[in-house]
Amino acid sequence: MDINKESVKTQSCNHAAKTAEEPEHDHMHVHTHVLEDGTVIQHSHTHTHENTKAVLNRLSRAIGHLESVKRMVEDGRDCSEVLVQLSAVKSAINNTGKIILQDHIKHCLVDAVQTGDMEEIEELNKAIEQFIK
Repeated sequence: MDINKESVKTQSCNHAAKTAEEPEHDHMHVHTHVLEDGTVIQHSHTHTHENTKAVLNRLSRAIGHLESVKRMVEDGRDCSEVLVQLSAVKSAINNTGKIILQDHIKHCLVDAVQTGDMEEIEELNKAIEQFIK
């Protein structure tokens, strides 16, 4: 059974809600493969993300920090102080992105390589390029 890798298409990405007691996050990809003879095969992969709660907490802290920087600007605080705090927010966001990337590689990319899902791999490459700009 030879799958035409160029015909692989990610159709949906569903996020299942988890409670605080369940910090993991399910991430489902449904794929459609069209074989050379025209046969259509659909299958899905469910990936569990371990760090969703930690990522959400980090983002909430970064949002709060950015709001305090905004207040600093509104209050006319020294530009040097504002720049230092903006740098801290930027660092917090970058570190959060690294956690998301590590989690994605650990759970989603491994499966994509095993199944030959070149579209998923290419999407990750594009996201990494955008993230590191």
